[in-house]
Amino acid sequence: MDTEKILVTGGTGMTGRRLTRLLRERGTEARVGSRTGTPRFDWHDQKTWDPVLEGTTAVYLCYHPDLGFPGAGEIVAAFAARAARHGVRRMALLSGRGEPEAQKAELAVGAEFPGLTVLRCAVFAQNFSEGFLYGPVLEGTVALPAPDVPEPFVDLDDVAEVAARVLTEDGHAGELYVLTGPASVTFTEATRLIGEAAGRAVGYQEVSAEEFVSWAAAAGLPEDEARGLAALLGQILDGRNVEPADGVERALGRPATAFAEYVRRAGAWRS
Repeated sequence: MDTEKILVTGGTGMTGRRLTRLLRERGTEARVGSRTGTPRFDWHDQKTWDPVLEGTTAVYLCYHPDLGFPGAGEIVAAFAARAARHGVRRMALLSGRGEPEAQKAELAVGAEFPGLTVLRCAVFAQNFSEGFLYGPVLEGTVALPAPDVPEPFVDLDDVAEVAARVLTEDGHAGELYVLTGPASVTFTEATRLIGEAAGRAVGYQEVSAEEFVSWAAAAGLPEDEARGLAALLGQILDGRNVEPADGVERALGRPATAFAEYVRRAGAWRS
């Protein structure tokens, strides 16, 4: 039996590091694809692609900053074609729920790798504890360019477990798994739960896109990424993703993790 070697692009990111750890815990060789990895990997430098694909049997595709950003689909599709030429047998693509450009990218990648498995995700719960919302939580106000709509936040540990299954087991080729939590909560409800767990007042505020960009840029995000993120949030948080999906349960045979359970487990905001 051939030894599995799985390339995890974005391997130092929020999903990638979870997936890498999970694969290694299960005895599977995982290669971290990043600009600081060995060999080095960069989405925008095709000279780095072949070295990380050498001997690889499966690939997790995670494009930064987001698959819905301009040009992302073309880059990831070209990489998928290169992976197919290297003999990669399984591939999972991290995509975004309710993002038309991300869905176009899914089709482009699938055309190059017909056995592609798509993991289409809702907003990550861990954005509050590890991502761009962590600082605002500590400051007491989460402000986004979106109304206070319900969102079925997905737990990244669920996403990583689904990805691990897809990349190491047969039976997932060509599947689309829409990954969400089991129920939707508004941002007001989410921040209230976090505040109760953290022992501090945390609330939600809707702001304009320009206000959000100014805040994000001041926090260190490049302005083009801040503007792209503002546009993306305004799009996906318009009510289109309110209903939970069953992708986690279909892939894992168990219910998805509830947001309240994520908050109980996270503990990142406690002093």
